[in-house]
Amino acid sequence: QAQLVESGGGLVQAGGSLKLSCAASGRIWSIYGMGWFRQVPGKEREFVAAVNWSGGTTEYADLARGRFTISRDNFKNTVSLQMNSLKPEDTAVYYCAATRRSRISRVESEYDYWGQGTQVTVSP
Repeated sequence: QAQLVESGGGLVQAGGSLKLSCAASGRIWSIYGMGWFRQVPGKEREFVAAVNWSGGTTEYADLARGRFTISRDNFKNTVSLQMNSLKPEDTAVYYCAATRRSRISRVESEYDYWGQGTQVTVSP
């Protein structure tokens, strides 16, 4: 098993920035891709961004493209999500996820490990 722990969430005004981090431990050798998802109460969890093992391949949801940047540091076993130009509609619980599959994915069910989530609240 691998364990994922997110940090960096909080309250920010619209237009501001936050950087989320996710630290992986345990069986990290089995992890290929890592991603971020988010969920608002009453709605399904949605894909935000993903990055492959080397960090050379990334994928973004339309909601994130141009505003969010995902990056990975394999020396520190972390993945980060830099979020700029935040909007109130970005308010959600953000989850870090990791997959053992040999490709990154937008599909929630293709991720094997999940963090506990970190709350991001963007005020108008």
